[in-house]
Amino acid sequence: MAKVTWEMSGEEAVGSSRTAFIKKIYELAEKDQSIVLVNCDCSPEGSMQDKFGKSFGDRFLDCGIAEQNACGIAGGLALSGKKVFCQAFGPFLSMRSVEFVYLDGAYNRAPVTYIGTHCGVTAEAGPTHAAIMDIAYMRAMPEMTIVAPTDAVVIEKLMEKAVEYGKPMYVRCARGEEPLVYKPEELDDFEIGKGILYKDGADITLIGCGNGVYQCVKAAEKLAKEEIDARVIDLHTIKPIDKDIILKAARETRGIITVEDHVISGGMGSAVCEVVEGSEDPETRVQVKRLGVPDCFFIQGSPEEVYAYYGYDAEGIYRSAKEMLGK
Repeated sequence: MAKVTWEMSGEEAVGSSRTAFIKKIYELAEKDQSIVLVNCDCSPEGSMQDKFGKSFGDRFLDCGIAEQNACGIAGGLALSGKKVFCQAFGPFLSMRSVEFVYLDGAYNRAPVTYIGTHCGVTAEAGPTHAAIMDIAYMRAMPEMTIVAPTDAVVIEKLMEKAVEYGKPMYVRCARGEEPLVYKPEELDDFEIGKGILYKDGADITLIGCGNGVYQCVKAAEKLAKEEIDARVIDLHTIKPIDKDIILKAARETRGIITVEDHVISGGMGSAVCEVVEGSEDPETRVQVKRLGVPDCFFIQGSPEEVYAYYGYDAEGIYRSAKEMLGK
C-alpha cells in the first residue's frame, strides 16, 4: 500500500504531493487494468513514472515535451473507456495546453484527471515556470472540476476518488516537500466539492487552498496567542465550490481572508467573493480580503521568500487579520 510517510523536519512532518500522487496511482493501477498514465517529460530512470511504465507497458505513454499532444491523447483514451491520469508541469499544462484541455477534455466531458506539478511559485524558476494563473483558466471552463490538495495526505485521498469520478478534473500540486496538515486517519470522509472545517472560530475566517491552508493554520495559532479566535477552512475544491461552508463562515465571523499561491484575480479568492456577493442573505455581507500574488510578474526567489514578500505567508495573514479586525 502506498502511504505518505510522516517524516519529521524540525518539529513538523513533511511530504511531497508530487511523489504521493504517482505512488497512489501505481497502487490503484495494480488493481484496475483500465488505468492509464499519460506523462510529459517526467519519467527519469528510477522514478515512479519509470517504474509505472516498466510495470504496465502500454498503459503508460511518455509524450516528452509535447503537452498539447499529451492532452489530446488523454482525451481520446478517456473517451475510449480508459481511466486516464495526465501529468505535466503545471505552467505548461495550464497555459501551453489550455486549448487542448478545453476542447479535448472539458468540451467532450472526457473523464481525464489532469495533474499539474510545480504549481504556484514552487518551481523557483520565475514567471516562465510558474503556474499562478491556472485556477483562473480552468475555472472558466464548463464541466471542469478544480482541486488544489492541501498536502500529500489529501492528494492520496483525492486520487482514490478520481478513479471513479467520471468527469474532467484539474489537480494542482507543488514541486517539493511541504508541511503535512493532516494525518491519513483524519480524512476518512474526504469528499470532492466539500470544504473541510479544520478549526472553528468566531472572530475571523481564514480560507486556504493548497499550501495556503498550512499558512492559515500557523496564522491562526499566532492569532490565538492574542485571544483572536480564527476559523480555518480548507477549500481544496475550488470548482464546484462549497457555498455552504463559505456562507456559514460569513454569517458567524466578522470577515474572511483567502490565501492561495496564485494571482488574486480569478483564483480561489475570487470564487469566494462571488459566493458572498451572490448571496441574498444580508447576514453574509462581510468583508473579503484576498491574499496571493498581485497583478505583476512576481519576484525571483524561493517559495517562502515570495509568500513573505507579497504577504500571503503566516505572518502576512496574521497582519491582515488584525487589520481587518481593527486591532
